[in-house]
Amino acid sequence: MEKLVINGGTSLKGEVSVLGAKNSAIAILPATLLCNGICTLHNVPNIIDVRLSCTILEELGSKLEWIGPNSLKIDNRDITRTHAPLDLTSKFRASYYLIGSMLGRLREIEVGLPGGCNLGARPIDQHIKGFEALGATSNLAQGKIHVKANKLIGTNIYMDVVSVGATINVLLASVLADGTTTIDNAAKEPHVVDVANFLNTLGADIRGAGTDLIKVNGVKTLKNNVTYSIVPDQIEAGTFMLAAIATKGDIIIKNCIPEHLDSLTSKILEIGGNVESYGDTIHVWSTKRPNKTVIKTLPYPGFPTDLQPQMGVVLSLANGTSIINESIWDSRFQYTAELNKMGAKITAQGKSAIFEGVPFLNGAPVYATDLRAGAALVIAGIAANGTTEIFNLKHIDRGYECIEKKFSKLCNQLHKRITSKL
Repeated sequence: MEKLVINGGTSLKGEVSVLGAKNSAIAILPATLLCNGICTLHNVPNIIDVRLSCTILEELGSKLEWIGPNSLKIDNRDITRTHAPLDLTSKFRASYYLIGSMLGRLREIEVGLPGGCNLGARPIDQHIKGFEALGATSNLAQGKIHVKANKLIGTNIYMDVVSVGATINVLLASVLADGTTTIDNAAKEPHVVDVANFLNTLGADIRGAGTDLIKVNGVKTLKNNVTYSIVPDQIEAGTFMLAAIATKGDIIIKNCIPEHLDSLTSKILEIGGNVESYGDTIHVWSTKRPNKTVIKTLPYPGFPTDLQPQMGVVLSLANGTSIINESIWDSRFQYTAELNKMGAKITAQGKSAIFEGVPFLNGAPVYATDLRAGAALVIAGIAANGTTEIFNLKHIDRGYECIEKKFSKLCNQLHKRITSKL
């Protein structure tokens, strides 16, 4: 079993550059299936979920080539298969984007029901509602979903809940539909906008992405050759911002979009941290324990659920008692038990947690329970006194490329990834 060994008690200082957004990449990769030609993508994070997406595309007939460390050439001229490998698609949540793309491309697809981090109930009913409204039929049985349409016809779709995945999937399915599709109560996250921008680069006619009402005018054909650069990862940038606060550090974060992090910036200023933004750069620093606060996660532009565990580390070290209310995922607080092993005083129940701030944390063996929990434990390990061993690194590697190397450069020491005999 692999583990990450961190010798903590260090303030992070220096510069770090953010890669392309994981949540954009895992949607744009299946979106390329709508192109009967070649797509060249830049700023692609080389992470587990991306590599898994690439393998699934290859199984469908795509030819992929890494033409640089973070650049990918995708040739989709020979897509004929309508059955994605069930063992692969069931491994991660974003496999459901194959449905929208393949409905548009070949009007049919079968995939395994999506997996991913265990964060509670994650139904796809809004996805199915959107597909069926466009004219598709769906069948769920034996751990897989089969969706088929003779014809896709634009319509008006109201999302009963704000769903990033369903919004993107309906976008994918409606690009080549006949007529106009409107998505009301649409998700507004930056990666929704990024997917829409990619599709528009491909020749789609999508308007209103980033608002709660998106309009898609169906087109007959799309371009056969496009080049696109994926938007910077707001969650990776936010992770480093919170690491600066937790370690009383001083970090300059490059290749990011500060406006995507306004809700986080507001909270960091509220708890006594310092933030300056200029161009594509954010400067974050702190010299004291953070103040207490109350946080509620919300869909964008609210406080991101994907930064909640990292903020939890900060609040575990705050001066006073803080509260986090999680409105997105039922099981997001699994990480708190691991922080408590390190000396934190957190009481989690249901979708709320109380953080009684302590002056310091102590190193301990801990287990990443999901992607963002893993990132939080890395921050905690760096801030803590002594040595921390983090297990289940596969979760972290799903969303962060070489996270230990980036953090090592910020504290002039190597965080070792080694194979344990345990």
